[in-house]
Order: sequence, then C-alpha cells, then structure tokens
Amino acid sequence: MISKNTICLWFDRDALDAANFYASTFPDSKVGAVHRAPGNYPDGKEGDVLTVEFTVAGIPCIGLNGGPAFKHSEAFSFQIATDDQAETDRLWNAIVQNGGQESECGWCKDRWGLSWQITPRVLTQAYTSPDRAAAKRAFDAMMTMRKIDIAKIEAAVAGK
Repeated sequence: MISKNTICLWFDRDALDAANFYASTFPDSKVGAVHRAPGNYPDGKEGDVLTVEFTVAGIPCIGLNGGPAFKHSEAFSFQIATDDQAETDRLWNAIVQNGGQESECGWCKDRWGLSWQITPRVLTQAYTSPDRAAAKRAFDAMMTMRKIDIAKIEAAVAGK
C-alpha cells in the first residue's frame, strides 16, 4: 500500500537496482512492491519494471522508471543523521565506492545522481550552538571538508 505522502524519484531504467542498494545500505530501509508496465510506453515495454515501492531510512518512496528525460539535481537530497564516525564512514563510502562521487561539506552523489548529505549529529549540534563563536569555528571547519571528520569538528568547537 502506497503511503498518502510518498517521494517519487525518477530513474532512467534502474529504479529497482537503486532501491535494492538503498535497502541494503541504510537502516530502516526496505524494498516493497515491484510493479511492471501493463503495456508499452515511450521508454519501455510491457513487462518492464515501471515502479518500485521502497523505504529509505523510514521515508516512503517510489521509484519510477520514466526514461532519460529528467535528471536528479542537488535541489533535492536525502539528509542522513549519523551518530559516530564509523557510521558516517560506512554510509559515505557505500555511496561513493558504488559509483558515486564526493562533493563538499558532507554531500555526495550516488551512481544514479541522487544527492545525499551524510551529516553527523555532532556537526548539526555544533553549528546550531548558542555559543556563536564555537558554531562559527565548526562551520568554518566543515567548509573545508568533503566527508565530515567528527574529531576535527569537535576540535573546532573546543577552539583547538
């Protein structure tokens, strides 16, 4: 059953591959129903996977194999809060080492072009701190990073 509010993600032809990757990578994720096209359509034929219902970190999604007409952009991203460096490293590396690419400030892109923010909770707490000087130091440290280094964020907060 599709949730009342579902994020629909457009893929060229590999929504099922993406859904399986997300389900195997992120906690509280799974692949649900796979629906095949009941007839031919502009970028596929009868029997091709048309849509895939899946959950990413508790968020219901549907992948639509709509063809090459539309591409993902950084205007949409999943932000995943991590609890420690090991979780940050695991998720970042899973995305980047599976055909993805690094970006700045904790952002990376998967091989399907979806953007991800792998954001340690420590970073969010640091740059939203009421201690504005510490928040700025943490923010400035983050601006120099690709994958977030929690030890460096903590050192920046401490003024080291």
